[in-house]
Amino acid sequence: MSEIKHVTVTALTKYIKRKFDVDPHLTDIWVKGELSNVKLHSRGHLYFTLKDEQSRILGVMFASQNKGMKFRPENGMKVLLRGEISVYEQSGQYQIYAKEMQPDGIGSLYLAYEELKKNLQKEGLFDDRHKKPVPAFPQTIGVVTSPTGAAVRDILITIKRRYPLAKVIIFPALVQGMNAGQSVASSIKKANSHGSIDTLIVGRGGGSIEELWAFNEEAVARAIFDSDIPVISAVGHETDYTIADFAADLRAPTPTGAAELAVPHFADLLEKTAERKGRILRSMQEKLTKDKERLKGYERSYAFRYPKQLYEQKEQMLDQLLESLRKEMKRTLEAKKEHFQTKARRLERVHPRAQAKAAVQRYEQVQKSLKREMGQVLSVKQREFSHSLEKLNALNPLKIMERGYSLVYKEEELVKTIGDAAPGDELRVRLQDGALICEVREKVEMDHEQ
Repeated sequence: MSEIKHVTVTALTKYIKRKFDVDPHLTDIWVKGELSNVKLHSRGHLYFTLKDEQSRILGVMFASQNKGMKFRPENGMKVLLRGEISVYEQSGQYQIYAKEMQPDGIGSLYLAYEELKKNLQKEGLFDDRHKKPVPAFPQTIGVVTSPTGAAVRDILITIKRRYPLAKVIIFPALVQGMNAGQSVASSIKKANSHGSIDTLIVGRGGGSIEELWAFNEEAVARAIFDSDIPVISAVGHETDYTIADFAADLRAPTPTGAAELAVPHFADLLEKTAERKGRILRSMQEKLTKDKERLKGYERSYAFRYPKQLYEQKEQMLDQLLESLRKEMKRTLEAKKEHFQTKARRLERVHPRAQAKAAVQRYEQVQKSLKREMGQVLSVKQREFSHSLEKLNALNPLKIMERGYSLVYKEEELVKTIGDAAPGDELRVRLQDGALICEVREKVEMDHEQ
């Protein structure tokens, strides 16, 4: 039997991959579908499955491609993908390598929404510290919406049912279309200038993002933020979120929900009033019962039954207290006097006069001690001086001259040997009472043994 020609799985997969890679219809293609099995890898790569009613395809979007996306892909989200179709050789499956992704049906509007939301949030328009509390019992409620829509009807019915005491003023505005944003912002400003509005509801019924876009405009967000009246946003259905919702002081899921948040329920108030009335009556009854018991106790007390005896006892107690007061005052006075005398003695000891006297005494003692020390030092120094003077006199050449000696000088130098002078030199001989000027005639050496 001849050998059957075959190819390996790897070779077949590479062949199929090359077919995909060279097909111009698959190298740059837009695909629409729903995301599932979304997983963001730790390295930043995004893995997912793109599906519709009948088919599905695996997909990957590398970190370098997805880091600039304006939204976070989630399971169930419908998206538009741009990328290329190729084969992953290791598993032999074809998949889409996404280069661009955007939410389906929203596109640039969604991106603009995210960009404005990020900028306003960074600016601080959504901070909780700017949120104003909504009054619990408003007298007048303003409503900025379309006067002909279902939203205004729901709001009016809910307020009338829950709290008929409140007055409602409609500030008509376009809620859809090209000029809707400016219309809503203008009506918010008009409501603020009215002067009697306690709470302001701004909103409309549900719809697509295009239909709700007026409440995603910057002018509406800033008008809500600048409003002096607390604003409740009521845009769309419960799942719809707009820029106005983030800027408002309170968000309601629906226009009906906004009306419920704006006013209390009249029946609840009646119920609470009745409950509090009952509590007050019970409290008053309990207090009245306690006061009656206390009054009966007073009537049975010794003071009411025997007032004269009580008075006499109090008089006696008063005398005792007065006597105790006098004794205590006397004891306190003596203690204060003793304390004062102690302070006076201490003050006398530290008085400048006493200190000056003590200083004089110390000065006199120091002076005597100094004189005594100086006398002793002077005696020692005089003895030392006499001894030094005796030694100096013993070494003084003038004293030696008194015994017949003289000093011979040549000019200013002392002549010590015959070698220091020559015949013809002029010498000065210093004697005890003067000097002789001599001339050397000759030199005569002497034998040291003679």
